[in-house]
Amino acid sequence: MMNKILSACLLSLTAAASLVANAAEPLARFEDGIGVQPLRAGGLPNTVQGVQPAGLPWVISRLHADVRTDGRIKVDGRGLLLAGGNSIGTPAGQSVSARLICAGVSHDSESVPLDERGDFRIEGSVNPFPPSPCANPVLLIVNASGAWFAAGIPKQ
Repeated sequence: MMNKILSACLLSLTAAASLVANAAEPLARFEDGIGVQPLRAGGLPNTVQGVQPAGLPWVISRLHADVRTDGRIKVDGRGLLLAGGNSIGTPAGQSVSARLICAGVSHDSESVPLDERGDFRIEGSVNPFPPSPCANPVLLIVNASGAWFAAGIPKQ
């Protein structure tokens, strides 16, 4: 009888561990980033997936982002700074959030302020919950108005 109870408990723990592991599987990963150039050739706005660019160019030194199938997101950004205008080389008092786009549908994180070096860390969840798989994932770092400042480079 004791062996049956122990076996049932181990089976339950194994099933629960499997569900937790599946919930935390990687959905999309991004390694390094590209700062925004507001205009593309011909003077047209550099719109990405319907998201308008920031009004001035921005650079980013480093970007790493992981999104999980359970909607959790971790983003570590370094050196997101203005690359033009009178406040060049500063974060210009901006706050940013991460926007994961799957097949044209946006999934946003919470907003966090840039520190004086343009560094930021986002740890939380995206809303609404992203689909799995995430078709053609795009990660944009956007401001409160929704303009994009930087984009993540997908890691294959």
